[in-house]
Amino acid sequence: MAKYYYLIHIQYLGFRYHGWQKQPGVKTIESMIEKTTGFVLGHTRFKILGTSRTDSKVSANHSVFELFVDEALDIDKLEKDFNLNLPNDIRVLKVEQTDNVFNIIQAPKIKEYLYFFACNEKIHPFCAPLIASFPDSLDIELMNQGAALFKGEHNFVKYCTKPNPGAIFTRIILCSEIERNTIFTANFFPERTFVFRIQSKGFMRNQVRLMMGQLLSLGRGEISLKDIESSLEGQDEAPLRYIAPASGLVLNKIQFKNGKP
Repeated sequence: MAKYYYLIHIQYLGFRYHGWQKQPGVKTIESMIEKTTGFVLGHTRFKILGTSRTDSKVSANHSVFELFVDEALDIDKLEKDFNLNLPNDIRVLKVEQTDNVFNIIQAPKIKEYLYFFACNEKIHPFCAPLIASFPDSLDIELMNQGAALFKGEHNFVKYCTKPNPGAIFTRIILCSEIERNTIFTANFFPERTFVFRIQSKGFMRNQVRLMMGQLLSLGRGEISLKDIESSLEGQDEAPLRYIAPASGLVLNKIQFKNGKP
């Protein structure tokens, strides 16, 4: 059907949505974008395809979807029309034309996720969409040592819920570290907040939140560094049970390695 192809760069606050993927009976990012696209174009002769299926309440500082249509579009007008009609918690950053050679799913890419959190206090309710709050006293230095263990190539079979048949559990983590948060700030944020930064070519369902769950267990003294090392050997396939809350997780950026976009 498609003769024209456009990459739409977006950001969104996922707190009131049931994730990216369209589902019956619930509000999702994909369904909202489809509805807005139909209104903006004035027809339904289009298809959209996202590059990341974020979970319920997960936000994105930068994500991308591809729009397939049978007509040439003015990209400046399309960006303006999207932002005039999308709700305030979804914004188009940029629109660019691509071609039928580019495949948004198969194109080599690096994804960076950030998990924002605070500890030792009850945080302001306005923080809830972006920061996970833990009343525990956490050993941040030890958690950072644990995060470093994820870096490199490992078997993450324990770090995936409901894997698809034939799923590949060996993944390469390019960056994994915990640092003080200076990325997002507000006058109602706690004085000290932290961020778990992780990069890879791709992640499995709930992988980052399960990894964060292990780091929280480590920071509380419930497990050791050796336990994390053992969990990455692939000998025990029983999935981990503790999944960190979704609202602290942000898809920070998607970088295509072949120059697009």
